[in-house]
Amino acid sequence: MDILKKLAEELSVPASKVEAAVGLIDEGNTIPFIARYRKEATGGLNDEVLRTLDERLRYLRSLEERKSVVLKTIEEQGKLTDELRGQIEAAETLVAVEDLYRPYRPKRRTRATVAKEKGLEPLAQEILAQQVKVPLEELAVPYVSEEKGVADVKEALAGASDIIAEMISDNAASRQTIRDATGRFGLVRSEAKGEDPAGTYQMYADFSESAGQIAGHRILALNRGEKEEKLSVRLEIAEDPMVTFLSKQVIKNGNPYTTPFLKAAAQDAYERLIAPSVEREVRSSLTERAEDGAIKVFGKNLEQLLMQPPIVGQVTLGWDPAFRTGCKISVVDGTGKVLDHLVVYPTAPQFHVEESKAVIKRLIRKYKVTLIALGNGTASRESEQIIQEILKEIPEDVSYVIVNEAGASVYSASKLATEEFPDLDVGARSSVSLARRLQDPLAELVKIDPKSIGVGQYQHDMDQKKLGETLSGVVEDVVNRVGVDLNTASASLLEYVSGVNKTVAKNIVSFREENGAFTDRKQLLKVPKLGPKAFEQCAGFLRVRGGKNPLDATAVHPESYAAAQALMEKLGVSGDDLRSGGMKGIRRQAGSPKALAEELGIGVPTLEDILSELEKPGRDPRDEMPQPVLRHDVLEMKDLKPGMILRGTVRNVIDFGVFVDIGVHQDGLVHISQICDRYIKHPLEAVKLGDIVEVQVLDVDMQRKRIALTMKVKK
Repeated sequence: MDILKKLAEELSVPASKVEAAVGLIDEGNTIPFIARYRKEATGGLNDEVLRTLDERLRYLRSLEERKSVVLKTIEEQGKLTDELRGQIEAAETLVAVEDLYRPYRPKRRTRATVAKEKGLEPLAQEILAQQVKVPLEELAVPYVSEEKGVADVKEALAGASDIIAEMISDNAASRQTIRDATGRFGLVRSEAKGEDPAGTYQMYADFSESAGQIAGHRILALNRGEKEEKLSVRLEIAEDPMVTFLSKQVIKNGNPYTTPFLKAAAQDAYERLIAPSVEREVRSSLTERAEDGAIKVFGKNLEQLLMQPPIVGQVTLGWDPAFRTGCKISVVDGTGKVLDHLVVYPTAPQFHVEESKAVIKRLIRKYKVTLIALGNGTASRESEQIIQEILKEIPEDVSYVIVNEAGASVYSASKLATEEFPDLDVGARSSVSLARRLQDPLAELVKIDPKSIGVGQYQHDMDQKKLGETLSGVVEDVVNRVGVDLNTASASLLEYVSGVNKTVAKNIVSFREENGAFTDRKQLLKVPKLGPKAFEQCAGFLRVRGGKNPLDATAVHPESYAAAQALMEKLGVSGDDLRSGGMKGIRRQAGSPKALAEELGIGVPTLEDILSELEKPGRDPRDEMPQPVLRHDVLEMKDLKPGMILRGTVRNVIDFGVFVDIGVHQDGLVHISQICDRYIKHPLEAVKLGDIVEVQVLDVDMQRKRIALTMKVKK
């Protein structure tokens, strides 16, 4: 297989660009570096396409390696024909290769191998030849042998049937046909199995849907119900057409003696050997497809969450709500430095409301708090009510934001949190994290395992390695897209920078602590274990603000400094211009991009990127994202009435809809059918996490704590 040609076809990308991208990957370049600084070579392929290319490249190379092993093994057996070699070399999936290899793969002891050991293979071949002119009982008489363990004619024919059934089962083309048919026309059925008091799997208690049409989230829900022994799940398809198909593959004429026997062998092959494994394979394929879809949605949601704009420079009070153990409170300054931390007990069972309010008011006055970050966990609703009362009773202008606290407890109990805050207990660390993730979501959320952030579905039920790799890639892409301040970034943030691993990230922080702030990107080369290749990969993504060279504070890569400086001289842009925020309208002065790029000896994409940086140095792409909704009032579910129109923030996007925070403790669900007037296959086509949307209340179910919303607002 020509891997480059295959990739070009799959991605609809010119072969030259694919070849360039593969070459850059093989040289050890990271995806963010290739996407940002090698646009001329790849034609501007973005990080998403490059990651897909990288993933498929690894799969296709693994496929070719497996083909090589299979071909060598069959050749060593002396059974490799030109036709078989061609089929294996043309196979496009690992499943197809394994199907072709099945007859030659060393087998465990099967009924067929036992029959062969008893000398019954010639009898099976005679029957398959279908030239028999006597009843099969007569044909089998010579194979009865006490010495070989064949007691009678019946046992001889049974052994021959086992051999034929395995031969039918081992036919790669037949298995693929049945697998395809099962995947298209089979029915996924489920029935209630165990007790389900919460009614979690109520809709799947008596459920069936075509395997070719079933939605991914239903597959994952069925798998979870089966794993929890609440559901019995199976894949069904009509047996007769399958057996008829297999019979036709072996029955070549209407021999009255062999035809009934071969039909019975085909039925045995299907029921005993093919159907069970095909059911496993199709269900596995459905699960893989569902996981891929869920992981893609998880990745998109995570990207949007990490791209939430920071709330810069505000003194923030982090409030981690709880009942029995009290609400953990921390105050951090505009840079995230911890100023104070304590515990208040305004909720059950203590109900020290007035005392707690007095403490919070004192903290607001003392530290000039302007923002409260309230976690959305247990006791959040009760805490929100108290915050609302406090805001009405004080003269200070303070807002609050409900912060998704998913992963905060994971972080606060981690080794990293212990190292960062050795003098704080777990609760205090959690409240600090809540405040900081409002101030700079990206810098704080990178400290948490992406799988624990909770912006997807069924994350614990899918391939954890694949999920982890995808989400780490998303974090890496976002971190490098935004850029990192070399003098303030934590090791947790630095390790996601292109070319920087955990060891180098810690070394950068240690170097900074020992030698003071970086004043030049070139100083990175003095960091232990950060060599020229790592410098090439990371330098453009690390910003040195207020350093010797104003270009160090931009996304211009050091390899392009000469061109950038020549361009600045040509356009009359000084270092002071960069330090003061850039030169608006610089593109108009530049003239023809192609001519200017040729004059400077660089490509047009690089020129465009340099011009963007001269216009707005070190721009933060998060500034273009919707700002968080700052709240001053509070709603309860009982306040909601059908027809009410509210503004809210999209908190999660899933296959069948989106969850929207409308200021009530419980997020409301907008079903996919209620998102917009046009048909969409997935909510991501119309809305993304973090969007500020207008919604209308459709229904409020107080008992089940469910709110149905629509984005098709009728005023």
